[in-house]
Amino acid sequence: MSDNNLVPEPTASVFEAVNGVLQDEEAARRVMANPALAKGFPNGHPEEHAESAAGGACGCGNHQGACGCSDESDGNEIPLKAVDDIGRATAEDVREALHQVIDPELGIDVIDLGLVYGIEIDELGRAIITMTLTTPACPLTDLIEDECASTLAGLVEEFRIDWTWNPRWTVERITPEGRDQLAALGFNFDNLPKY
Repeated sequence: MSDNNLVPEPTASVFEAVNGVLQDEEAARRVMANPALAKGFPNGHPEEHAESAAGGACGCGNHQGACGCSDESDGNEIPLKAVDDIGRATAEDVREALHQVIDPELGIDVIDLGLVYGIEIDELGRAIITMTLTTPACPLTDLIEDECASTLAGLVEEFRIDWTWNPRWTVERITPEGRDQLAALGFNFDNLPKY
């Protein structure tokens, strides 16, 4: 019999690791619920005055006080608007989850393609997503709605997609990450038509 054990040793959970760094169970729970809050913990520890000075973390998870704010500093072009309650998903959470919704034609997620124009969480915890498609004639709206339903299940109670065609989607809306993914698939942005 060999000394090699095929069953791995138990490892600490992610929560235990986060709690070990923050040394604050409540702060660790908040970070686990919304990882974007981790940037509010300088040197790996909760900043005691951060929430009280800003009036609490807002729904987008950016510690900017009253909800309805839009964080322009991170280069994100998607307006995020939400009401934050403990245990309720934020607009930032929904945006992160939508990275799992893949456009079936191009194989890139709807966030990196620039198809999502806005995300709002209303006072009842419902997500309202303003989204477009690469063309109004695209037959894939039902498929994308089904993918969104699967992705957002358990994160929000309800969601609605408000389809819009104004402004029209163009390749300029694709994020740098999306451009890298498309380039890896062989797309040449230099040869695309300019509108």
